[in-house]
Amino acid sequence: MESDYDNDYDELDRRLVHALQIDGRAPFSTIAEVLGVSDRTIARRYARLRSAGAVRVLGGVDPTALGAILWLLRVRCAPAASLPVAEALARRPDTSWVSLSSGGTEITCAVRTENEADSEELLLAKLPRTPRVEGVTAHSVLHAFYGGPDNLVGKLGSLDAEAIERLRPPAVPPRPGPVRLDDGDRKLLALLATEGRAGFEQLATTTGWSPTTVRRRMTELREHGLLYLDIDVDWRMFGVHARTLLWLSVAPAHLEEAGRALAGHPEIAFAAATTGPTNLHASVVCTDQRELYRYLTTRIAALPAITHLETAPVIKTVKQAANRA
Repeated sequence: MESDYDNDYDELDRRLVHALQIDGRAPFSTIAEVLGVSDRTIARRYARLRSAGAVRVLGGVDPTALGAILWLLRVRCAPAASLPVAEALARRPDTSWVSLSSGGTEITCAVRTENEADSEELLLAKLPRTPRVEGVTAHSVLHAFYGGPDNLVGKLGSLDAEAIERLRPPAVPPRPGPVRLDDGDRKLLALLATEGRAGFEQLATTTGWSPTTVRRRMTELREHGLLYLDIDVDWRMFGVHARTLLWLSVAPAHLEEAGRALAGHPEIAFAAATTGPTNLHASVVCTDQRELYRYLTTRIAALPAITHLETAPVIKTVKQAANRA
């Protein structure tokens, strides 16, 4: 509801963010035309939101396109040790979504490992030997039902179907086969990870390529499913104040059905099938605890073949995107 929104933001801010979710590199002139305001207004609004840390367009990378493995970790610590351990995890370049949950006694995070050997080193050697870590549960992501290029803003935004269609970029056809990165690719992805709207001239200077080569390579990386555009958002802009992690066990015959159903829920920011003690994980955002209760007792209760449900309210997010602590 409108009254739930943070007063620091207005409807134009939210419509601008929704437009950027549809196409993070859309020219301000295109966004302005669709939203019915001037180019200058859009540029000024974006600069204000960007400088305040309320929105940031970034280039996301799907590590599985390179054969990497994505793990969801639950790290148990004594309450006094949780924040220092979480901050140490957040400083790692291979982590994202580092959060304190379960009353501050558990850290959850996503970790990318390049291969099985790296996974073994992290899970069997490094983390268990970290002082003040009492235990680690690891879940390998087998299949993402929602997340990555699918951003929650697409569910919360208020743009109508006509505006969405005018802003939607042309579909990128999939390109089969392996993708290999060289130093120029890594420089390109590193810059996009901090500023997804960086211009082709700036990207060319960073990589040593021509702007034409940069444009072509970005298209190729998107065709391989490696590169996508994402946004970091201050969720208070959309009236969201509570994030809760769900760990569910679902009968294998119903896992695909339950995962697809979760992905369609407006409250779901991420959903994936995993290995581990539970086989379905989700991140839920709600305006408050009462809405969370309604969600659990209606939509979640209606999912097929759930045999176990654990909820872990997030009390502090230490790191969101993989390049920002």
